[in-house]
Amino acid sequence: MTPFSIAGVQMYVSASQENISAMKLRVEVALARFPWLDMILFSELSPFGPLQGNHPETISSQIEIFQELAAQHKIWLIPGSMFERRETGVFNSSVVINPNGEIVGRYDKMFPFMPYETGVTGGTEFLVFDVPQVGRFGFSICYDIWFPETTRTLAAMGAEVLLHPVLTGTTDRDVELAIARATAAQFQCYVFDINGIGAGGIGRSCVVGPGGNMLYEARGSEEIIPIEIDLDLVRRQRALGQNGLGQVLKSFRDRNVDFSVYDRSRFSHDYHDSLGPLQMPHRNIHS
Repeated sequence: MTPFSIAGVQMYVSASQENISAMKLRVEVALARFPWLDMILFSELSPFGPLQGNHPETISSQIEIFQELAAQHKIWLIPGSMFERRETGVFNSSVVINPNGEIVGRYDKMFPFMPYETGVTGGTEFLVFDVPQVGRFGFSICYDIWFPETTRTLAAMGAEVLLHPVLTGTTDRDVELAIARATAAQFQCYVFDINGIGAGGIGRSCVVGPGGNMLYEARGSEEIIPIEIDLDLVRRQRALGQNGLGQVLKSFRDRNVDFSVYDRSRFSHDYHDSLGPLQMPHRNIHS
């Protein structure tokens, strides 16, 4: 086993002012308390909160601050995500920064939380990256995990850990915790599902092991969540099954069926179309 430790930061996120200075402080506090940490992961939209109007037009200058921070402390750093305006639209975008302060990956959220995340364009590129001598990591953001195809693709690309910043302040957090556990079990990977508080969510961040076992669930206050992962365990379970039981990735590889539902030219989506447009629900008027 090559030791590797990841801390999720569940912190208060303001919607009215930037949170970058608070994030820098949390990094310093995390490393003062747990100097053995290798990676720090923040929640979705933590630098500027959930309001698109509070975000800069481009995120490059803001990312440089985190690059300097990662290089200074020699850690892997994922600073949540930010809205970024480009010629092709507004994206909910994140980066992965290595201990040299270099950006080794960029990711745009594939499934904006529609119809609530109005005006945000979904990304089309998956992100996996390697930590040398440790293993392969995959990345997705919040609502992406509700679509198991996203994690299935990352797992098929070799991801052994899913880094998953979220911003959930709604009544479906219990469901998301169940999805995080199911995702870990289905794809035999670690899941770091990190939420914020305040304008950044209602907390209850979680870390799930590759058997679907809840390693830790936070509550509704600020927390730093340090977890040491064992990727040898992931590899053993993928090869032999959890407790010698289901070898799900190999079963999927060896399947006899192709799923035509994914082929828009072969499968009738009449039922999907019958559900109506993807739009905000309206209040019923009662006389």
